[in-house]
Amino acid sequence: MANIPKGTRDFLPFEMVRRSYIFDTIRNVFIHHGYLPIETPAIELTETLTGKYGDEGDKLIFRILNSGDYLKKLPPNFELNEQAHKEMLPFISEKALRYDLTVPFARFVSKHRNEINFPFKRYQIQPVWRADNPQKGRYREFYQCDVDVIGSNSLLNELDLMIMVRAVFAQLNLPVCLKYNNRKILSAIAEKLLIENLFTEFTIALDKIEKVGKEKVLGELQHRGFTAQQLEQLNPVFNLSGSTKEKLEWLETFLSESEIGKVGIAEAKELNALFQKYNDSNCELVFDLTLARGLNYYTGSIFEVKSSIGNFNSSICGGGRYDDLTGIFGMPNVSGVGISFGADRIYDVLLENNLFPNQLNSSVKALIINFGTEEIAHALDLLNVLYDHNISCELYPDDTKIKKQIDYAMKKNIPYVIIAGKEEIKSGTYNLKDIVSGIQQTYSLNELINTLK
Repeated sequence: MANIPKGTRDFLPFEMVRRSYIFDTIRNVFIHHGYLPIETPAIELTETLTGKYGDEGDKLIFRILNSGDYLKKLPPNFELNEQAHKEMLPFISEKALRYDLTVPFARFVSKHRNEINFPFKRYQIQPVWRADNPQKGRYREFYQCDVDVIGSNSLLNELDLMIMVRAVFAQLNLPVCLKYNNRKILSAIAEKLLIENLFTEFTIALDKIEKVGKEKVLGELQHRGFTAQQLEQLNPVFNLSGSTKEKLEWLETFLSESEIGKVGIAEAKELNALFQKYNDSNCELVFDLTLARGLNYYTGSIFEVKSSIGNFNSSICGGGRYDDLTGIFGMPNVSGVGISFGADRIYDVLLENNLFPNQLNSSVKALIINFGTEEIAHALDLLNVLYDHNISCELYPDDTKIKKQIDYAMKKNIPYVIIAGKEEIKSGTYNLKDIVSGIQQTYSLNELINTLK
């Protein structure tokens, strides 16, 4: 049997129809909110990607060996030792598969700054690759549906993203919990506990708390250099509960001497107030102080979305604000904010909860039965008429038993078959059979067209 790499998948036609339903729903919401499409290459320079996702993220980048004799660029007398694989990488791999769509977008904005208008609102639906451990909801090749606005500091941009989250999942009939936090608040906590030099380690560990629990996170932080006193001071952060109002009031007291903390709290308060008119049972808004989004480039508001039903615990959407990501590419002081919908995880959640519409099972409305050489010209004429009226249909290609043709329609979930044999041709009518109910009715051509429409 021919295999494929772990963490990648083939998609059957019925799966592609369902995936297109997700992509189309998301894309239409993006367009409705005024965002424009772009694409970037699957391959980026390794230097573009590395150093943007933290040490753990860098380990998951799929690197591409240089063409030809990729060892020839190694320095003379290069010594092979335990660290050799790390030291070799810059010499033998100049390119890599993109890890996400945000860093390539920042590179894109810097490169095309004179060709786009700011604030620039873009959406992008393309695959990304990560050398991760494949498991449920985690793949090595998967699609992201990103939407970003860059060149504006306004919190109205965050609000727009939150409204789009609400709209997408309402249209997919999936109730969700939209969690948010602010990296300025987390920076203020790090400042208060004198752990600024361990901020990256702090956010990476904090981001795992829902997956592994508080005790394991504390253990990881201790391993990364946190003192017992610092861990004790973090307890209120881990245990913070109550309403959003109560949480933010506690933070105002806890971080009363931090200027950056005050800014982060004010932004969180404003977002909460702005979103109240959109907050409903389909999209619950929750302030979560343990949400960290462990990627290095986030600087302000951060978001994560999870399904409110079923057993799927992984995030299906996430993002946040990045204040100077383009500065890495020579375009400093340009703030952006974006969010990414994980199409593959959304697919898994919809499938688990049986939320795909039944009509997605087939894109074909009717199958015309093939009665053989004498009737084929009449069947082809009908086929073209139905095409002209934008009715999806097909003609069975072979002259074979009617039962076999009907079985074909049933297996493809085609709801109707059209019967136009000698008697129907003589009378100028068509018999339309409902595959599910078995009911068969006779129609004129115009009646057939109106019924199928």
